[in-house]
Amino acid sequence: MERMDDTTIGHPGHRQEHDRRRSPDSGPRRTLHRAWWVAAVAALAIVVAGSFSTMPGILQSPLQREFHWTRGTVVVASSANMVLYGLAAPFAASLMDRFGVRRVAVAALATVASGSLLTTVMNVPWQFTLFWGFLVGLGTGSLSMTFGATVTTRWFTTRRGLVTGVLSSGSVLGQMVFLPALSWTIDHYDWRPALVTLALAASAVAPLAWLVLRDHPADLGQRPYGSGEFVPKPPPIAGAARRTLTVLRDSARTAPFWLLAGMFAICGATTNGIMWTHFTPAAHDHGMAVTTSSELLALIGVFNVAGTVGSGWLTDRMDSRRLLAVHFTLRGILLALLPVTMAATVTPPMMVFVVAFGLLDLATVPPVIALCRAFHGEDSAIVFGWVNAAHQIGAGAAALLGGVARDALGTYDPVWLALGATCGCAALVAMLVPVTGVEAPRTGYAEGGGRGTIVTHGRTQ
Repeated sequence: MERMDDTTIGHPGHRQEHDRRRSPDSGPRRTLHRAWWVAAVAALAIVVAGSFSTMPGILQSPLQREFHWTRGTVVVASSANMVLYGLAAPFAASLMDRFGVRRVAVAALATVASGSLLTTVMNVPWQFTLFWGFLVGLGTGSLSMTFGATVTTRWFTTRRGLVTGVLSSGSVLGQMVFLPALSWTIDHYDWRPALVTLALAASAVAPLAWLVLRDHPADLGQRPYGSGEFVPKPPPIAGAARRTLTVLRDSARTAPFWLLAGMFAICGATTNGIMWTHFTPAAHDHGMAVTTSSELLALIGVFNVAGTVGSGWLTDRMDSRRLLAVHFTLRGILLALLPVTMAATVTPPMMVFVVAFGLLDLATVPPVIALCRAFHGEDSAIVFGWVNAAHQIGAGAAALLGGVARDALGTYDPVWLALGATCGCAALVAMLVPVTGVEAPRTGYAEGGGRGTIVTHGRTQ
């Protein structure tokens, strides 16, 4: 017998009229909110895109052997990849507002698959730069942390810090999942089958993304997770490129933007730029096997997931500026000690470094996204895209200069020390971010889903 309440008692026509007026997602829920499925598939796409960032470090030796390229020549493509990865992110965020999350995600997966396959037929450096540096960089940049921030902002009102942490860790989780298998494939077969494997993975995720991802909860008649009210889908915003540049112009007039961009440039230099490109060659300089060093990077990815999720949880509860200062200080100490930690075998000090660096590697992302949201409101995904561009410019510079320094000095030791010192500078910069606009520790969401004070281009909302 159908359960009756005061909204259904009465003439059947009245009940039908009420059903037409009420939100499709109102009433008791017995299934997992669609937001979690969207977040899960978005995480899978980020995992696959993140797996491509593992390749530069383990491709260096095979490419040098086959083509007789210098280390500096190889890292030109890696640097181009990192820079374009960063520059693509803010434009991808605007394209998602114009064409939708699903279309952009599927197009990005197709782009990285194409770039990976084309790289297998290259034979000169400019082709490596074009196929890997530009095509793969463009595709992976569109599926970067900005993609995760867009999904989180649209589909979640509560648990944003936690979900941001999970999605941010996806890129490193991809490294953890794929890196050992890719290293083994290169050791036993060749570097080309490894790239084909990545292309197949991206091609397999694309149909799933098309089936599950949706641009906004309103597409399904649902509320964002944790929202007390139905949120209409905003209309598509034309002029994606113009809007992206306008947001950059407006945000660049504020001090917090430059402070966050400077911090994140150092973050990129001390993670993607040096670790994912040069850790394996540096360990090999100390006599460590490539497979072993790749396994250590994968282990860093294991702890990276825990560190980023934990940082997201703390971001919901702490001052993001102080959290960043702690992260950068500890990371700087670890990098400065790396010259005396490296060895031919896996030692206890090396394991301490792996665990600690893994916990800190991407832990800066959730508090930086929170600060972008606090200062820039609805434009925060695009603003974070530009801040992330600074991250990748820093990464590209470190990748290139790290390779040049190694060729010139014969060792990476001065590079580790210099980057450790820059982390100390980033910790100081974090505390210079103004207090105004910083979201307070979460004690519960206010009615309507908002919390804290949001400052958008100097205007308090």
